[in-house]
Amino acid sequence: MVEVVGVRFKSSGKMYYFSPGDLDISEGAGVIVETARGMEYAVVELARTMVSDDNVVKPLKSIVRIADEKDIKRHEENESRKAEAMKLCQEKILKHNLEMKLIDVEYTFDNNKIVFYFTADGRIDFRELVKDLAGVFRMRIELRQVGVRDEAKMLGGVGCCGRPLCCASWLSDFQPVSIKMAKNQNLSLNPTKISGICGRLMCCLKYENDTYCQLRKGMPEPNDVVETPEGRAKVVETDIIRGIVKVRIFTGEKDDDGQDKLGSDIIEFDREKVKKAGKNKDRGDRQ
Repeated sequence: MVEVVGVRFKSSGKMYYFSPGDLDISEGAGVIVETARGMEYAVVELARTMVSDDNVVKPLKSIVRIADEKDIKRHEENESRKAEAMKLCQEKILKHNLEMKLIDVEYTFDNNKIVFYFTADGRIDFRELVKDLAGVFRMRIELRQVGVRDEAKMLGGVGCCGRPLCCASWLSDFQPVSIKMAKNQNLSLNPTKISGICGRLMCCLKYENDTYCQLRKGMPEPNDVVETPEGRAKVVETDIIRGIVKVRIFTGEKDDDGQDKLGSDIIEFDREKVKKAGKNKDRGDRQ
């Protein structure tokens, strides 16, 4: 176990662990830490705590100092300069006729570098753009291409649920999301209904997936042949949350092609009262 404090560089960004050293650090305090980009301003989200060695990326760096009034003022000045930097960069992008969408800009705490974030459909040759920006800002310039999910996280917005986007408000890491999760939850596979404003599958499909997977165990699938208190039947639909299986009962009669006929009524049974019939050889029976 090792003692750490957790800090964030952005309100909805990933939490990083640093060693508190001998500093008396409280939650919500501003601190200065050393990163691969140099000195950075961060906010303590997790006060001193013990975590296992497996959760720490070694070597663990230490907090340089608790931010004083001068540090906080510099951080606020960097934040206030972002709008002007965005405007100037956008003008240069139009000047060079580059097919890229500027998303965000970020000054390093020590004003040694400025980072511009953008999206684009493919690779962009922005060498001339970097030269122009370096001449304007007189500091190192970095242009970083990000994906559409990162764009949504940076810009924020409101989801179809009417609440602020999870990625922009509290979700620190993107979780893998697949179309199978939508199928597990019996959701419409219409892309417009299961996609977020980023155009990718909604992150919230992940939240309840494990519960649905657990509830689906032992549940028959549509078109399965099952045994019910009313006799053999064919599954029409299942309600996983309520544990209900909707079926049509076989009448015992044959149609002109020799297939078993199904009744027209749809009957509901609790999942406990329905058992799969053998290997479901009759899944292709006609309705």
